[in-house]
Amino acid sequence: MGIAKFIESVKETLGLYEFKKSSKKKSVKNLLKKLNSKKDKITKLIKKDKKQKELQEELDIVNLQIKKGEKILAKLVTNK
Repeated sequence: MGIAKFIESVKETLGLYEFKKSSKKKSVKNLLKKLNSKKDKITKLIKKDKKQKELQEELDIVNLQIKKGEKILAKLVTNK
């Protein structure tokens, strides 16, 4: 997955419609911060009500996007 596709995918997941694009590295870092905060919120909600299957699915999607983002960020850092 390319950087542009990753950014678009995460923007859609987080519901970000007004996201400022700066450098690729900075954009990915900002999106990772937002993904991690969303992960924390979902985790807290799951602890309150363990029967919510939709939340677990959303958490799985967020975790997958975090992994992809970290790989992309690692490539950006090593390519400098």
